[in-house]
Amino acid sequence: MQSPNAVAFERLVQIMDDLREKCPWDKKQTIHSLRQLTIEETYELADAITATNWKGIKEELGDLMLHLLFYTKIANEQQHFTLADMLHQICEKLIHRHPHIYGDVQVNNEDDVKRNWEKLKLKEGKQSVLEGVPQSLPATVKAMRLQEKAKQVGFEWENKEQVWEKVEEEKNELQEAIQSGNPDKVEEELGDLFFSLINFARFLQVDAENALELTNKKFISRFTRMEAAALQRGRALQDMTLDEMDAIWNDIKKQNNSTAP
Repeated sequence: MQSPNAVAFERLVQIMDDLREKCPWDKKQTIHSLRQLTIEETYELADAITATNWKGIKEELGDLMLHLLFYTKIANEQQHFTLADMLHQICEKLIHRHPHIYGDVQVNNEDDVKRNWEKLKLKEGKQSVLEGVPQSLPATVKAMRLQEKAKQVGFEWENKEQVWEKVEEEKNELQEAIQSGNPDKVEEELGDLFFSLINFARFLQVDAENALELTNKKFISRFTRMEAAALQRGRALQDMTLDEMDAIWNDIKKQNNSTAP
């Protein structure tokens, strides 16, 4: 008797087959036409995760699962690989890269697992531990992944105090670049400061990308409330002074603080 998971998965596979055969829109799609839609679905999932919206997470995971099946359906039609080929390949990869589960390798913690993972990938033919980090990743996420990769070969600070010293160093170098008036140097040093701050966030076990997105959402909420408050006073923001807007902003911040748990 099949498990509920297997039954549900086969149902979705069958629906995908039906859509590809009978729906004019689905029949027209290619891997390239789906690419942007898949990126959008991934970001929608990311939004749901940031909001800890489990209903949204369930929905967006379903949308993304459909996309995965869509790609494998097209691949099968063009005789590149089947769904079973893809699933067996990831199974074999996971078994190979988890010798502490499926072999006799001993590990003490998650860092040992990550280091062993990178060693195995180098044995598989990769030339650098930094390979595999997508070029098109958002810069903040890419910085986090590069730092995590470098950590696996020991290129890592010992503690967060050392990382904060690096942040201070980069901040001073940015100030020097600003004084020099060289825009290219300012951009370079600002990038270095961002990179160091992301590294510090990692030592604090904070997701820098998610932390920034939470601040974005907080800013949007406070700014729109400031617009509404100004309208209630019969004013538009563009007609107000910065001091007037700042006073409303601070009132909104106080309201948030007073309602915080």
